[in-house]
Amino acid sequence: MSNADILFSEIRELIHGARKAVCRNVNTVQVLTHYEIGRRIVEHEQAGVERAEYGKQVLKELSQRLTNEFGRGFSKRNLELMRLFYVEKKDKFSQIAQTVSAHLPEPKGSQKEFGKLAISQKSRTLPGELADWQRLSRLFTLSWSHYVFLMGIKNSEERNFYEIETGQQDWSLRELKRQYNSGLYERLALSRDKEDIGKLAEEGQVISRPQDLLKEPYVLEFLGLDERAKYSESDLETAIIDKLEHFLLELGKGFLFEARQKRFTFDEDHFFVDLVFYNRLLRCYVLIDLKIGKLTHQDLGQMQMYVNFFDRYVKLADENSSIGIILCKKKHEALVEITLPKDANIHAKEYQLYLPSKEVLRAKLVEWAGEE
Repeated sequence: MSNADILFSEIRELIHGARKAVCRNVNTVQVLTHYEIGRRIVEHEQAGVERAEYGKQVLKELSQRLTNEFGRGFSKRNLELMRLFYVEKKDKFSQIAQTVSAHLPEPKGSQKEFGKLAISQKSRTLPGELADWQRLSRLFTLSWSHYVFLMGIKNSEERNFYEIETGQQDWSLRELKRQYNSGLYERLALSRDKEDIGKLAEEGQVISRPQDLLKEPYVLEFLGLDERAKYSESDLETAIIDKLEHFLLELGKGFLFEARQKRFTFDEDHFFVDLVFYNRLLRCYVLIDLKIGKLTHQDLGQMQMYVNFFDRYVKLADENSSIGIILCKKKHEALVEITLPKDANIHAKEYQLYLPSKEVLRAKLVEWAGEE
């Protein structure tokens, strides 16, 4: 790479970073403003006599006046969402309610500054660390569009999980919708011990053990393969490589791609691992084999051999034991249980080429949680 290429690359990254920072700042101001609008609507309603009817009329009139002056974005529905946003967040963010007000100018006269989402540069000094705008902005890490989508998720634990994951993973709105529609929360929950399910809503997906990586089924609808058409394991592998970024997102946190058809030789015989990844959170290799036919005990034994080889000849002394995952169309639970020792780092997990039914996943979760 020439010096000119290096300079171009550095400046390119600088511009991308600056544009991203500007977008995040604008998003934060918008969310803070909508939170404050919601607070003022709620407090105004609470001063009314007949709250329900009074509130509806206030929102209708407020929407008309704001729309006339500021244009789109202040429909009655949007104002209802701002109100709901405040109601949902007020307990969690009660300590910053006054801080938000201090950073936003009081709506005087035409409310022009307020409508433009301006921030007063002369706002009074605030006590403690919350005076720092950067600290305040971290409390609202997502865009307003993200929060609007999240407010549509009825289950509070599921909603909390997706909010945490979106912030940690920096998901776009499109990716958030995809993860929700693929039933990520239910799939992770079904792969965990019952006592660990509550942690998903409190902490998101925390990767500290090999089991934390797993979900079922793995959803590969982004590959564009027809469930009814014939395709080979090679076709499946090629499709995954072509959509590697999407596949990494489906695998989850901390995955780095290393090789396709990784060859190793043992006693003059050549063996090939379909896909090799490294998980930086667990500090271990993750080997994936793809099976479109019936899962056999030979498949499990072969994966055990792959894992043993990597543990003995590839991984470093300070790295953790390798993990083997066989992605198959249909697994045989009894076969897996009788073939593998209980402490084996080998896992057979099903995949499907279409988005699962969230209703079916939820029913499975309820049934599983109710078992003794």
